[in-house]
Amino acid sequence: MTLPSLGESVTEGIITQWFKKVGDVVARDEPLFEVSTDKVDSEMPSPAAGVLTQILAEEGDTVETGARVAVIDESAVAGAGTAPSVQVVPEPDISQVAAVTNNKTAVTPEGVVNGVVISPVVRRILSDGGITPSTLRGTGPGGSITRRDAERAVANGPTEELVVPLTNGRRRMGQHMAVSTLTAPHGFVAVEVDGAVFAELDRVGRSTSEGYQVTDEMLVILAAVRALADFEFLNASFNGDELTIHRTVNLGYMRAVDEDGMLVPVVHAAAGLTLRALARRMSDLDERVTTRHLTTDDLMGGTFTVVGPPSIHTLWTQPIIIQPQVAVLSIGAVRQLPVVIERNGTASIEVGRRIVLGLSFDHRICEPVAASQYLERVATLLAGVDVEGER
Repeated sequence: MTLPSLGESVTEGIITQWFKKVGDVVARDEPLFEVSTDKVDSEMPSPAAGVLTQILAEEGDTVETGARVAVIDESAVAGAGTAPSVQVVPEPDISQVAAVTNNKTAVTPEGVVNGVVISPVVRRILSDGGITPSTLRGTGPGGSITRRDAERAVANGPTEELVVPLTNGRRRMGQHMAVSTLTAPHGFVAVEVDGAVFAELDRVGRSTSEGYQVTDEMLVILAAVRALADFEFLNASFNGDELTIHRTVNLGYMRAVDEDGMLVPVVHAAAGLTLRALARRMSDLDERVTTRHLTTDDLMGGTFTVVGPPSIHTLWTQPIIIQPQVAVLSIGAVRQLPVVIERNGTASIEVGRRIVLGLSFDHRICEPVAASQYLERVATLLAGVDVEGER
């Protein structure tokens, strides 16, 4: 068995877990091992039924696509031809038994730490504060832990350090972000725009005719995709020193995954979608993010990315561009604020909805003026969405 193709531009993967061991019977299409790539963690199915006779790539190994990872004997039967093993238990050596019996184990008396006695009062203070006595170095006679040592330790908190290894997902994300900051000269602009359309969405209802829920993020994404028709150079990617402007908008949007950092599902051919169709496509991808059923193709081919608000209190974020793309739009939380409204030459203060949109862009193809113009175009299209008609 070889490591199959893992998607566009993916040339290798890390074997993270084997579900079977040598000698196990495997069925065709049964998950055999898990592989982690730059894009996603995937379970690899067995290409045939038989017995797993060899594992050629251990957990943690980096393997190129097409390389052999295992051998499956389709004609073998698990355990065939193998004589049952008999475990011979030697009789105990009487002299060793006697030696063990006569060897008394030294027991550390309660209240003795590293050979130094600590008082009951000190033990109680440390116990109440969750401090392990053996982690402290006392300042009393002979290195004993004094009451002052204990109280200081409790005030400062536990001294043990927790070492947590990075998951493959977070390690990959960090590597990509580091490369992006070194590759692209980042610029950033942000504008505050009117969010009355979100109130309109609440008024007409957030459920589409197909039963999918429309979010504020979906409305902004719809406007962002439509605005790219007038700013095609933002829907582009670099290939060395050459810029490729894409005629198709493959819209990536970020989703947090607790242990793996972030995933970026891609809505392919997003231009021309109605709000209803976009809600259906994004809801389907979100479900697969939750159930871990995303395919490699679901994460490949993005040409422009949108980052939603991490929380309802986030004003804006300044995301790093996903290489080789040239821009990423960020969405702040929708807020209710006092705003000045002018009608017939008269100004009044009312409660309105506002949202901050930001754009991280590559200075090699864009300047702040053009980036601001794009955001203003997004704001105009956002305000003009026919929410009731498109949902």
